[in-house]
Amino acid sequence: FRMGLLKRSAWLAPSPCRLSSGLPVNIGVLFVPQQEAWVVERMGKFHRILEPGLNFLIPLLDRIRYVQSLKEIVINVPEQSAVTLDNVTLQIDGVLYLRVMDPYKASYGVEDPEYAVTQLAQTTMRSELGKLSLDRVFRERESLNANIVDAINQASDYWGIRCLRYEIKDIHVPPRVKESMQMQVEAERRKRAMVLESEGTRESAINVAEGQKQAQILASEAEKAEQINKAAGEANAVLVKARAKAEAIQLLAAALAQQHGSAAASLSVAEQYVSAFSKLAKDSNTLLLPANAGDVTSMVAQALGIYSTLTKPQAVKTQEEVPPAREDPQPPPVDMLKAEETSSS
Repeated sequence: FRMGLLKRSAWLAPSPCRLSSGLPVNIGVLFVPQQEAWVVERMGKFHRILEPGLNFLIPLLDRIRYVQSLKEIVINVPEQSAVTLDNVTLQIDGVLYLRVMDPYKASYGVEDPEYAVTQLAQTTMRSELGKLSLDRVFRERESLNANIVDAINQASDYWGIRCLRYEIKDIHVPPRVKESMQMQVEAERRKRAMVLESEGTRESAINVAEGQKQAQILASEAEKAEQINKAAGEANAVLVKARAKAEAIQLLAAALAQQHGSAAASLSVAEQYVSAFSKLAKDSNTLLLPANAGDVTSMVAQALGIYSTLTKPQAVKTQEEVPPAREDPQPPPVDMLKAEETSSS
């Protein structure tokens, strides 16, 4: 077994030897180290496997034929070429982790277990890589390792060896393919940058449009509220003015109904006429006046006549509804004004 391992050490990378110690000489009393299994043959036939600790053998009859290490073994799988599904040649190497589960099968099931497992790992790696494209090789390294481990365990079960893990160390790509991959990566990054930039521009435009929309809605709502408040204020002002005017008219009517109310009204009209006549030439230089604009008495009499004409139907209606009262000895306002005018002249 040792000779077979040494023959293949020229092309295998350095790895720990499965034989942890040399074949011991049978002296009758033997001490087996921990994590080792010694395969004993009696007269050339398998006899038994010595367990760690103290063991007794018959000299000359019993011979220690194999020494198996039960520790985990690490084997470097040499670099090999493999062709992918898209016809790209790759150089791949890996690491194999083994452990001897059955010393009897490992001793008599195969001549060189390490060499057999290494060859099986290489062939399985080639077949698995032929099923994948170049891009999937880099993305599915874990599944590739798991498939190689399953394939090795199916065959190595008869050899008493169990493959624990298989890891791909390096994947070497041809220079031209590597340059193409770099260009592809750069193009993909530029594409993603442009997509992100366009998405940012779109989001910005959407945000600006949403902001303008909200601003217009708020402005319209503010204008609506302002118009409503303004209309409400104007309505309240009109109501207040109407109430004030109604109260003023009521007060004026009450004053006119009292004694000498007509004379007081004539005096107020005359004062307002004189005040308005004094302001005629202040706003404009062109005025249209009646011929008797300077006759205050006639103008006041004319205004009171108009007032008497407007109030006459109301007075007649009142007299029809109310019984006649005692007559007022005072003369009517027009006659009294004419008398005052005659006396003043």
